[in-house]
Amino acid sequence: MKTFTITVANTTITYPSPAQDAQSLRVNRMKRLCMGFAFAVVAVMIPHRIWASVPVVDNANGASNVLSVSATLCGTLTSTGALPTQVSVYWGETDGGTNTIGSWGHTNDLGTKTEGPLSLEVSNLVPDRMYYYRFYATNLDGWAWANPTANFQTLAAAGPMAINLRSTAHFTILAGAAVITMGEGVINGDVGASPISGSSILIPPSQVNGTIYAVDATGTQAPNVVIDPVLLTAAKGDLTLAYNEAAGRTPVPTGPFLNPGAGNLAGLNLIPGLYKFTSGALITGDDVTLTGGPNDVWIFQIASDLTVGSMVHVILAGGAQARNIFWQVGTSATIGTFAVFKGTILAYQSITMDTSSTMDGRALAFEAGVTFNGDGGSLPTPAVPEFTAIFRTNSVSATVVLETTPYYFLTLQFCPDLLLADWMTVATDTPVASPWTYTDTNATTTVTQRFYRAFLTQ
Repeated sequence: MKTFTITVANTTITYPSPAQDAQSLRVNRMKRLCMGFAFAVVAVMIPHRIWASVPVVDNANGASNVLSVSATLCGTLTSTGALPTQVSVYWGETDGGTNTIGSWGHTNDLGTKTEGPLSLEVSNLVPDRMYYYRFYATNLDGWAWANPTANFQTLAAAGPMAINLRSTAHFTILAGAAVITMGEGVINGDVGASPISGSSILIPPSQVNGTIYAVDATGTQAPNVVIDPVLLTAAKGDLTLAYNEAAGRTPVPTGPFLNPGAGNLAGLNLIPGLYKFTSGALITGDDVTLTGGPNDVWIFQIASDLTVGSMVHVILAGGAQARNIFWQVGTSATIGTFAVFKGTILAYQSITMDTSSTMDGRALAFEAGVTFNGDGGSLPTPAVPEFTAIFRTNSVSATVVLETTPYYFLTLQFCPDLLLADWMTVATDTPVASPWTYTDTNATTTVTQRFYRAFLTQ
């Protein structure tokens, strides 16, 4: 070790040499550097841990796009707490509160989310039913529920009101000119043509599970052929009313309801509503799906032709019913080979069903004819009759009130004990309006109870 000494007043002081002093300085500088790094790490890392917190989530302004069988559950992840945050949504027909186990009917994991809007589209809901939901978020610091629970009620029916078909409702085919076929397909429902003569109805009576109505007896005669020009004149008049009602429905569609798919519905999934095509409409190249509840309605206003491609299907989802789908066609409609069609066509001119096609609906052509070369055509299933009131009128009578589908054959039965063998028919009718009212004069003061049921026959 190199040193140097200084003697002052008989006192000797020894100092390290300059070389040793420089080495010490270097060591000290390294120590200070390491300590500074440690302090820097503390300065960066510790505040980061302090800033982290539990997430914050809410249910936004509630559900949107609420229809009869679907809705969009909306929420907001306001804060992730500066940590990766997992989000779920709990929903169902009862409010499960803040219990994640067993209290909610459904749970959907939305995955890791960043701060911002949240949404989940739910389907297969029940019309006219109350539903509840809550978003739930969790990270390493904890968890949080949206508060309070949001709720919404599905619609009893979505879309416009159904078209009133009046006396055309029981016709599977109604035309202003010839009704012809080159196939052996079966028609379930009535067939009629007016003002053209009966000889222009060229569908064999054996292919019709219903009545063939003609204005005269010039055509084929059979037990199911009825000559009734008055009925047909009334039906054609009602067809005009139905066509004009469909064509004139408002408000005028805009946005996605105006010329959807640029005129071709192939591949689309359409919610209930009023749709408008400013020229022709196509369903070619792929199927179209109509998703909605059993009381939802679709109306398509088509300025010119409707063309459905070969092997194309109109698919109904969510409980949608063919009886609530209406295609108003400004000129003519063609259903391609092997196509499966749903709904009532109200065409100003002609309707053609090509080989092996099928229809669950009606082909109603006002001015021209109907060509039926398909495998089958059936009236859409009507809505089940619904009792809206049953009350005793006086000491010997009871009055029954039913919502029913006009122009379908209605049977009303009663039973004292609900045993299957004891049901008896009390009335039959073909109502021309709904609701339908019947007074049962067999209900007496000695009867302690009487049950009723009703059903329709096509």
